[in-house]
Amino acid sequence: MKNNTEEQACNPVPVSHSCFNRECSLPYGLEVDHIIKAMEEFISFIGFINKQLYNKGMPRLESFLMPANFSSIVGEFMNASIPKYCPTLVKNQYHNGHPDLIPTGKFPQNSVQYSNEGVEIKASRHASGWQGHNPEAVWLMVFHFDSNTSNDKKNGIGPKSFVFKGVYAAKLEESDWNFSGRSKTSRRTITASVNRSGVSKMKANWIYDVTVNRQRY
Repeated sequence: MKNNTEEQACNPVPVSHSCFNRECSLPYGLEVDHIIKAMEEFISFIGFINKQLYNKGMPRLESFLMPANFSSIVGEFMNASIPKYCPTLVKNQYHNGHPDLIPTGKFPQNSVQYSNEGVEIKASRHASGWQGHNPEAVWLMVFHFDSNTSNDKKNGIGPKSFVFKGVYAAKLEESDWNFSGRSKTSRRTITASVNRSGVSKMKANWIYDVTVNRQRY
């Protein structure tokens, strides 16, 4: 397949409504339509930003940010956007509080340092092995996407458009995580990864999957 030009790559791939699973299980009054609207809002955002940058002769956002920083932007955008459409969830107002979205009105000032009530949101370029800081029993929702990274140019990877590839969610238990930890001399951030059982739970309850549309033809 011919690579996109830089100008073409400024246009993200639209969300496909035929790739959503209306039978999935979602908590706290969250609905598939709320997620669709949040995803479409991000598509509009990234398309607008990248076209403006291109017109000024600047690289696209995902092309110069560190990969983890861009993933954080995707996740934080979902944290801010979903509550706009889902009145029963609100963004956790506690700085670095867990989880990201909590039931509206359940905690004073919609702020809690730590709770198992709510939905933790992550965005990742990876189809599995999603990471967190600790093994936690909580609803986890992952937005799987593909885009260029700041490492692509040196690796000979050409321009490509941002695309959501999947969205998966499930109520995980601590046993659905593998804790990585770190040695006393390591400076690596302490992490935990969703293990095979956790990934299986989430993919069994898929919300969006672009491969579904391909399988129909």
